[in-house]
Amino acid sequence: MLIKIKNLSVFFGTNPALDDLSVELEGGAIGLLGPNGAGKSTLIKMLLGFVQPTRGEAKVFGLDVQTEQVAIRQQIGYLPEDDCLIPQMNAVQLVAYAGQLCGMPSRDAMQRAHEVLYYVGVDEERYRPISGYSAGMRQRIKLAQALVHDPKLLLLDEPTNGMDTTGREEMLLLVKDISADKGIDVVLSSHLLPDVESACQHVMALSHGNLVIQGNIEELRKNHGQAFDLKIVGDRDAYVAALERYPYNTELRPNGHVRVTSTEQEQTEGTFFFKLAHETGVQLRQLREVKHSLEDVFADAMEME
Repeated sequence: MLIKIKNLSVFFGTNPALDDLSVELEGGAIGLLGPNGAGKSTLIKMLLGFVQPTRGEAKVFGLDVQTEQVAIRQQIGYLPEDDCLIPQMNAVQLVAYAGQLCGMPSRDAMQRAHEVLYYVGVDEERYRPISGYSAGMRQRIKLAQALVHDPKLLLLDEPTNGMDTTGREEMLLLVKDISADKGIDVVLSSHLLPDVESACQHVMALSHGNLVIQGNIEELRKNHGQAFDLKIVGDRDAYVAALERYPYNTELRPNGHVRVTSTEQEQTEGTFFFKLAHETGVQLRQLREVKHSLEDVFADAMEME
């Protein structure tokens, strides 16, 4: 088991940042999702031993976060949300320094620094002072220093912060490659659903320190029921009223469209919608099954929470 958390709470004063949280994570690329203030950064810092639990227990690699923090941190690479770079250094110096702090000999740390900087897309710029780097370049340097000591687990806190569209896509491709091809487990913390959906296979979502979703993203989508996009010409209200006799949720959309979502697990045949159109005297100009997004799953979970 990669991470095991049981009945864990973290209080700051009387405010719970994490509230009786229990979860087990087996590995792979895991998205830690939630709005700002949900408890994501607190959870990461707790796993690193920077924040002590108020009650409950947590283990990483089977090691206790309260008594074996050093052994845990030796196996983890951490990309913090905050800008933690030393502006007077260049990228090579900083990443090599990070390697030495992890116990690597200086020669090995320097060689490894060049390797990981090339991997994250920092080439000739690695000799320039960090103070002149863009926000996107700084995120790449932070990823490089997290990788330099070849960790077993990466904790990435908002890794696409400040990046433009191209930079975000490249960062997320790196995260996927690290997890799929480099064999390193990844926890990617973000408030951006598309980032998690793009780079991760699994998700756990927090709200006010509570767990609201956990599981494989594809399985969560499948279990959310079938969804269809219909374009109706005629009395749309009559058609929607007829639909409400069946186990469907409906959402009116512009230009005569209706989004229909099944509330049951049984598969719906498309002919059903045409029969209902005939009964209500409308024309069905379009019928398209659509795939649920993680946003659909998350929005419904947040509404229930």
